[in-house]
Amino acid sequence: MKKIFLLFIVLSTLSISYAEKPPAEKARGLFISFGVGPRLPINYFSNSSDLGYGFNVEFSYTDNEYLPFFLFTKIGYEQFPGSQDFYKITDYTNFSTTAIPINLGIRYYFAPLLENVVLFMPVVEVSAAYMYLQKLNEFKPTANKANYTETTSKIGISGGVGISMFMMEIIATYNFFQTNQFIGIDLRIRLPLFISY
Repeated sequence: MKKIFLLFIVLSTLSISYAEKPPAEKARGLFISFGVGPRLPINYFSNSSDLGYGFNVEFSYTDNEYLPFFLFTKIGYEQFPGSQDFYKITDYTNFSTTAIPINLGIRYYFAPLLENVVLFMPVVEVSAAYMYLQKLNEFKPTANKANYTETTSKIGISGGVGISMFMMEIIATYNFFQTNQFIGIDLRIRLPLFISY
């Protein structure tokens, strides 16, 4: 707990130091970020799956001399357990979905809402996505069905909104893949790999 509190203090201090020069407007460079959070299946996907979790690693780049936004690429890991209600009405004893999404997109940081104490910037992002899926299908012995693992891949899109202190942010994303739509909420920590002004 002390380590998390210390990390929060350090990141808040870094965010304050950027208050006079908002990174999205002044900085150019390469950044890495790590995100983690819950995943909520919706629509058809929610009929068979419950609340899951996911984490990701992202690389982003900006150069304000040429770009008014950040370019990013992200790879993640998502895990969705089967729904208990789904088990009750089917022959399944276990159904789970594991996904590896890869996103390529753009992110835009708006002018800070608050910058006297801590830098708070609204942020939006949109990306194209590819997702590799693996579905585990296990059945009741009385069903006389063989267990199997299904693998497939899908193309989709993702859009998100959030609030950022730049070094730390919370973003909610809507991820659309046919029959596998979900909402993700990520707490992200961003670290610079290279920065120049």
